[in-house]
Amino acid sequence: DRFFVRNHTCTPRIDARNWRLRIEGSGVERPVNISYNDIVDASDSDKVTIVKAVECAGNARSFFGSQQGTPGSGTQWRLGAVGVATWTGVRLSALLRKARVKPTAVDVMPEGLDDPVADQGRVRRPLPIEKALHPDTLVVYRMNGRELPPDHGFPVRLLVPGWVGISSIKWVGRIEVSDQPLYSPWNTTSYRLFGDAYPDSPLVTEQVVKSALELPFPATLAAGAQTLTGRSWSGKGTIAKVEVSVDGGVGWQPARLDRVNLSQAWVRWSFPWSPTPGQYVVKVR
Repeated sequence: DRFFVRNHTCTPRIDARNWRLRIEGSGVERPVNISYNDIVDASDSDKVTIVKAVECAGNARSFFGSQQGTPGSGTQWRLGAVGVATWTGVRLSALLRKARVKPTAVDVMPEGLDDPVADQGRVRRPLPIEKALHPDTLVVYRMNGRELPPDHGFPVRLLVPGWVGISSIKWVGRIEVSDQPLYSPWNTTSYRLFGDAYPDSPLVTEQVVKSALELPFPATLAAGAQTLTGRSWSGKGTIAKVEVSVDGGVGWQPARLDRVNLSQAWVRWSFPWSPTPGQYVVKVR
């Protein structure tokens, strides 16, 4: 109930008994329909339980305007559009094997069963075949040990660790495998980097490193000894070091990392501090 919810449409209500996952396209030899029970009852060798973050590409969007002077449209998130959960599912590669993926396949595009977006169709975004076949790319059906909630994709969703949340399509009902590049609004007009600094308009894929202080904006604290806490995460892997500045970035000191530090999830950290009364700018890197 603390995990953020972000949809492009509305949460659909799907009966798992009638649900089927269709895998088809020019990149497979044999189109297949896969039932919910086929996924839940998959062999243990194909099942995976991992702890990973899902983060909206728009997380921290409000800072575009307040800190960079370049406001962005959409939900004005601060740092709440990220969550970490324990996910259980089947490797996407195992399901693709059932359809006999051709060696010429280049793109894999999962498509959700939520209502189509006006003039754009159903939410879908292609993955390169290499990412689709990665052992951590999953079709998940459980979240924190329970049945996947409707707001998070029941009966199944994709999980693409380390990549922006739009890659982890919810309510998946169809997967197209193609021997030609695939396109959708979510990899052409959206979720790319535009502007003079990006002449090639690269795709937004792997999440960058971020940190969050567990304090409001701004915060009022009592003077004297206390402990600042926060979290840091990266789509690339495990956080090796966190440093905190209490003077606006002039000096930096190491924070203490929690012993639980999982790749592509987050690490919690703490920083002892004994301020005298006054105003401070606290930064994390």
